[in-house]
Amino acid sequence: MQFVDELSVHFLRVVEAAAIEAAKTMGQGDRKFSDHKAVEAMRREMDQIEMDGTIVIGEGERDEAPMLFIGEKVGKKNGKRQFPKVDIAVDPLEGTNLCATGTENAISVLAASEEGGLLNAPDIYMNKIIVGPSNKGNIDINAPVEYNLKSIARGLDRDVEDLVIIVLNRERHSQLIADIRKAGARIKLIGDGDLSAGISAALRGTGVHAVMGVGGAPEGVLTAAACRCLNGDMQAKLFPFKKGDEERIKRMGIQGGFEKVYSVDDLAPGQNIVFAATGVTSGNLLKGIRFFGGGYRANSVIMTYTPHGKTVKFIEDIVLEPATTIPVSMF
Repeated sequence: MQFVDELSVHFLRVVEAAAIEAAKTMGQGDRKFSDHKAVEAMRREMDQIEMDGTIVIGEGERDEAPMLFIGEKVGKKNGKRQFPKVDIAVDPLEGTNLCATGTENAISVLAASEEGGLLNAPDIYMNKIIVGPSNKGNIDINAPVEYNLKSIARGLDRDVEDLVIIVLNRERHSQLIADIRKAGARIKLIGDGDLSAGISAALRGTGVHAVMGVGGAPEGVLTAAACRCLNGDMQAKLFPFKKGDEERIKRMGIQGGFEKVYSVDDLAPGQNIVFAATGVTSGNLLKGIRFFGGGYRANSVIMTYTPHGKTVKFIEDIVLEPATTIPVSMF
């Protein structure tokens, strides 16, 4: 994919627009409305980009979502296509419940790569282990929890008791939680938002050392794209949760069933990757949208991966209506 830097600027506008519209609904208690506003804004902005884009991770499979469904074409329909054949994974509002209740860690996010560069994962569950660069190659999703925790601790040159592991607070994780506690590690339970948690685990200095457990497969692909940019690591397996999941993965051409172990390179195999996210509500990774008279303040991260290297930029913008943007910081 050509012009990664230029495309990342466009995608920054896309996630920021979605985050702003979602933030306007923050705390109103209607998660579907919050998600709808974010979807509308994200689609509108993407259709202004001169690209031949295809949604490979979206709001649902064809005929199950009004827009940004899997397989939908996005980008400016007329004129020259500056960016041909771009596969795009989106989550216009990751943490719909978080936004609806005003809780931290809701974000707007997308990832993009050349055609075939992101796994076209079905909207089912996925078991995951996500770690940072120090533990690249040290995890085994088929191994016992204690084995992985000891391996992660060795990679960080610390004791298991020093580790902080993020787990979604769900009944399905009762045994996982018990195993982590038995091994001696500490747990941070979260209500929603395993994507932002996964990015935190891949980033140095966040105080999070791993994410374990079952979350969404689409979020797994987005997390893998971020891990490629951050040199983090991840293993995952599709997880059967309800009747019909096996048929869904067959229908989408997924080989290997529920026993296949996906590496980070399997989930996001692209040679050129752009990852963009903007905070909706403040959290460990990003600050949320802050409105003031005549404008707003937004906090975003842009990551890129190419054969020539990786970049990570945290960007804070003050936007004064109608259209003046002041970049406060970029590092």
